[in-house]
Amino acid sequence: MAGTAAAERADRDKPINLEADRVTIDDAKKVSVFEGNVVLTQGTTMLKSDRMTVREDAQGFQYGVAYGNPAYFKQKRDGVDEYIEGWAERIEYDGKAERVQLFDNARMKRGADEVRGSYISYDQPTEFYRVVGAQDNTAGNHAPGRVRAVIQPKSKDAKDAKDPKDVKDKPKESAPPLRLKPAPALSDARK
Repeated sequence: MAGTAAAERADRDKPINLEADRVTIDDAKKVSVFEGNVVLTQGTTMLKSDRMTVREDAQGFQYGVAYGNPAYFKQKRDGVDEYIEGWAERIEYDGKAERVQLFDNARMKRGADEVRGSYISYDQPTEFYRVVGAQDNTAGNHAPGRVRAVIQPKSKDAKDAKDPKDVKDKPKESAPPLRLKPAPALSDARK
């Protein structure tokens, strides 16, 4: 997807809130398993799934694996009123690397732009996407998948927009007046 898509930088400093129908916590291993209508929020980041496993490493970084039909990821971009959204059967989040990976029937959307594949990796700090189609099918049942993307053109208003400081420093250009020619009278047209 063209352009930058930096995640909201303040999200990292916000607390993580988790809701689910059931939870199993193993404090010794620092692993929690959430099941049933799982919703994780951290600032503008949201992750919804049927099941999610969250673990924490020795340095306090958190890692999550969400499963759903599909699981859903949403995060606000930094500095603009736009969200990045993702859907897949499995979504993995690496808090240390700040990377989101979508596996199986993966789809990401930013504004009106959209990309689909069997695997999508989104590296938040570098704003880098990697999309892979389905692997070769050795059984021969179907052809290998392809990546599909829809990238919308920039709006005409965005292309024509000028920096206000440039406009006030330059005199306005005006078009020459349009001269109107009278139409022939109806009686003249019949002759």
